[in-house]
Amino acid sequence: MAEGGDRTDQAPPPRPLDSIDRDILRILQTEGRASIRSVAERVHVSRANAYARINRLIDDGVIRGFSARVNHERAGQGASAYITLKIVQNSWRTVREQLQALPGAAHIALVSGDFDVLLLVHTPDNRTLRELVLTRLQSIPEVLSTRTLLVFEETDLDPGPGQGPLPAPSPDAEPL
Repeated sequence: MAEGGDRTDQAPPPRPLDSIDRDILRILQTEGRASIRSVAERVHVSRANAYARINRLIDDGVIRGFSARVNHERAGQGASAYITLKIVQNSWRTVREQLQALPGAAHIALVSGDFDVLLLVHTPDNRTLRELVLTRLQSIPEVLSTRTLLVFEETDLDPGPGQGPLPAPSPDAEPL
């Protein structure tokens, strides 16, 4: 099995999130372009409070960035696959760096079980996918074996529970 997570840049322990923080996260996960004013109104706090909370969530590393949800097929990336990899023990950091450089790599995870790494890729077509697996992945010396699982159809899930209207904030919620 590959080694554990990267501990070189340890952050301080995360601050606990209250219900307002969780509501802000839920809004931003479904509507990354929501305005501060809209977020503030929906969680029943002032704009200044919402702004400060969002900045704290960013500074604390809870929010890692904002992005668009892409339909890969319509964006010219019609072939998607999950690729499992068995790797040489203690080679996770090296392999991760090489996988991050792959065209079309969308998600990389160190996992437990029958394989060590789970890689999600999006490519224009099956020929490009084949080339990626047979030429690029299998040429990485630390990769012992791969297995490719083609994605026939995928559905993005809305983030977390409580996907409907937001409940009123708890009366005992502490403001920042």
